[in-house]
Amino acid sequence: MIDPAHHKARVHGMIDALVSGAAVDEVYHPDALWFGAHPFNERTGHAAIAEVWSQIRTAFPKLERRTHLLAAGISKPDARTSPGSEGQALVASMGVYQGRFDAPFCDIPATGGLVALRVCEVHMLQGDRIMRSWVLPDLLDLMRQAGVWPFAPSLGTEGAWQPPARGALEPSQINAALGDRNYQTVLDMHGALLSFDGRSLDSMDHGRYWSEDFLWYGPAGIGTTIGMGGFRTHHQIPFLIGFPDRTGTGHYIRIGDGPFVVTGGWPSVRGTHLGEWLGLPPTGRPIDMRVMDFYRLSDGVIEENWVPIDVIHMALQMGFDVFARMRHLTGHPQTDLPTDYGARYGKTKAWD
Repeated sequence: MIDPAHHKARVHGMIDALVSGAAVDEVYHPDALWFGAHPFNERTGHAAIAEVWSQIRTAFPKLERRTHLLAAGISKPDARTSPGSEGQALVASMGVYQGRFDAPFCDIPATGGLVALRVCEVHMLQGDRIMRSWVLPDLLDLMRQAGVWPFAPSLGTEGAWQPPARGALEPSQINAALGDRNYQTVLDMHGALLSFDGRSLDSMDHGRYWSEDFLWYGPAGIGTTIGMGGFRTHHQIPFLIGFPDRTGTGHYIRIGDGPFVVTGGWPSVRGTHLGEWLGLPPTGRPIDMRVMDFYRLSDGVIEENWVPIDVIHMALQMGFDVFARMRHLTGHPQTDLPTDYGARYGKTKAWD
């Protein structure tokens, strides 16, 4: 019988050990699958996962993991996905990897000062090793901290995410009964979002699932909002304009643990980029969105929602290479056309 409380405590300790310098093969199964934000993406096995950690440890040699939210549970079914993690114990956390930024990371220039890399992650054990991980570090927020912001100004408020206002960090306990009730509330809210009639925001009767001044913590590029008015203005309206045909594609994680609920998909949402979004003009391209949602509920309503999104991966699908622009801004511009320029743009010879 699967014991989520055991998995919660073990995974929490294993990731803390990894951040503190433990070898990857002490933590991960030899055939582990690791799904990370761009530019790391999908990786399999010790060597590929260790390469990520080698970069992290070089850039941040003395790193501390500060966990703000920790939840675990048996993942509930989602009819839209194959039963990959349904019935499995999954452990989710939200927090920061904090330390001195001593060397470039993904070409983001080092500052020599303290930074807090926002990281949201989900892990699944097999035996005594992690078999699957989904990890979304907010590298765009790290660029902000390094002073090399490559996007248009965010509509929401940029800055550090606050930890949960309530709800003690319980590394070895599970409250499945309360978690199940809160999970159902979140699922009902998702259903209300899907009732949009394509004309009026009021057709989405989801306001009753949120507290009056709920906090919605968006990724860098979108920012944080407060209350339904802020949520609509700074995120929901721009998102619906950008992706009017967006649809949910399914979740690999659906858990509730006490006041916390976690969902996420790889991808979680798919849509066509038909309108301006984050200052990027419409491209008509199909876009996959890697998203997690961490919720805190109180008295049956959502009070806080932390939403990591792989914005850099979304922008890349729109033809905007965030890392290339950042390199240009830091004195390392591209000095020649890409090798696939002709194939990409249909020009293989000089103009007449």
